[in-house]
Amino acid sequence: MGGDVRVLVERLYREHGSDLEARLFRITGNHADAIELTQETFARMLQIKDMDAIRDPRAYMFTIGVNLAVERVRQRRGRTTIDISDPLLEPELPHDACPEEQIDNAESIAEVRAVLAELPARCRAAFYLKHGWGMSYEEIARHLGVSKETVKKDLSRVILHCRRRLGSK
Repeated sequence: MGGDVRVLVERLYREHGSDLEARLFRITGNHADAIELTQETFARMLQIKDMDAIRDPRAYMFTIGVNLAVERVRQRRGRTTIDISDPLLEPELPHDACPEEQIDNAESIAEVRAVLAELPARCRAAFYLKHGWGMSYEEIARHLGVSKETVKKDLSRVILHCRRRLGSK
């Protein structure tokens, strides 16, 4: 069985390793981190005892890699809490909140996401990178392949749109 895992992981690496590395670079903004996290992902894949229990090994591999990258970015930024504006994570409600508060929080999250979904993709991406990942205008511009001024305009558009649609709730 161990040989089967190794063969599958080697195939995943050949077929999808560069895609994974590119995705991890987009998340971390750092080539060295992307390479290291790609290697860590495949090292973890090699530790899987029962590969047959995984329905989609490629998706599982990407999940491992993205989770490692998210953790790396949080460590670098000194963040330890989950931000609801993070597009890679499901909202996590406080465990000590009463059921009514949890429902209110979930409804608020859904409302904000619906309003953000009305915006162009680049505006949403700029918003998530700024408020979800804490990136600077320069980092966002580099990630999106636009100017810093365009990032500022996109973020202003998001704020204006949210104010119009959400009011002062």
